[in-house]
Parts: sequence; structure tokens; C-alpha cells
Amino acid sequence: MSKKRVVTIFGGGSAVEGDGVFEQAVELGFLLASRDCTIANGGYGGTMLAAARGAHKAGGDVIGVTCAAFRRAGPNEYVTQEIQTHSLEERLRTLVELGSAYFVLPGGTGTLLELAEVWELKNKRFASASKPIIIVGEFWKDLIGLMQKADPKSIRHITAAATPSQAVGLFDGSVPTTDRESGL
Repeated sequence: MSKKRVVTIFGGGSAVEGDGVFEQAVELGFLLASRDCTIANGGYGGTMLAAARGAHKAGGDVIGVTCAAFRRAGPNEYVTQEIQTHSLEERLRTLVELGSAYFVLPGGTGTLLELAEVWELKNKRFASASKPIIIVGEFWKDLIGLMQKADPKSIRHITAAATPSQAVGLFDGSVPTTDRESGL
């Protein structure tokens, strides 16, 4: 595997082919891999599979960070490198350490945990300011609004994008500063 920028994509495991979220993840994986990024994610199904499929279509690499505690079969067929961890905490720490940026798609409590982890690391300055957190779509809008009321300064670490294309544009700098506000 070549030395490329690694970006971490967080998202739900229950999305299925045909869902809007699944298709967003395919597009996001494709666009990032087309920009010479390696995708890191949980390596299983749902948005993890979708982003990996998109990266595969672009000829990209995918690191699947799996967890032995889940007692699941191996990673999805698009994973080019598996990193198996022993606990949920180790899995999350590995995904955070691998990422030079974090893209957050809709998901459940696992995705919420991932978002909260990177967000708090940024708030406490334990994570590099140069590693953006980019929310894709409107799913997390209400949560971000609540956090903005509770801790207005924390919002400075979150960038929101309406679409995968806009998210990748924010990451690679092709979206002008004036277009960075998504109205969240």
C-alpha cells in the first residue's frame, strides 16, 4: 500500500444499498480515493462497506479497523488492509490516530461515540487543529444546535457540508471560505 493521506469516515452500519446514506458513502469514498486518499473505517457493512466500495471503484485503498470483541466475520471485500483490535476503545483510538481528517455520515450510537470522541479531543486540544471534522448532510444538525447552545466555542471544530462533493471540497480547499457555512 502506498503512503497516502489517510482519512477516517465514521457512519452507521445499518445503511443498505439503495438508501440515500449508503449512496452518499459510496460517493464520499470514491471522491476521497480519487484525490489519492486512503480510507479508514470500521471495515464492516453499512456506510463502511459503501465508502469502501466507492474507494475501490476509484482504485483506492481501504483500511478496515475491525474489533475481535464483536465476534463478526472478517472485513468487507473492499478492505485492502485490516487492523484488528481487541476492544471498542482500541478500535476508536486507532481510527482517530489514523485520520488526517474525519468525515461523519449519519449513524447510530456508535457513530455518535466516534463523533463525540474526535470532537472532544479537538475541544481539549488533544487532536491537531489541522485535522478537520466534516459533517456530511443534515442528520447531526439538531445535535450540533444543542451543543452550540451549551458550548458555543465547541462549534468552531465542526464544518458541515450538504453533500459528499462539498465535504471533499472543504477538505481539499476547493470550496471558498465564503461557501463553508452550511446553515447548521
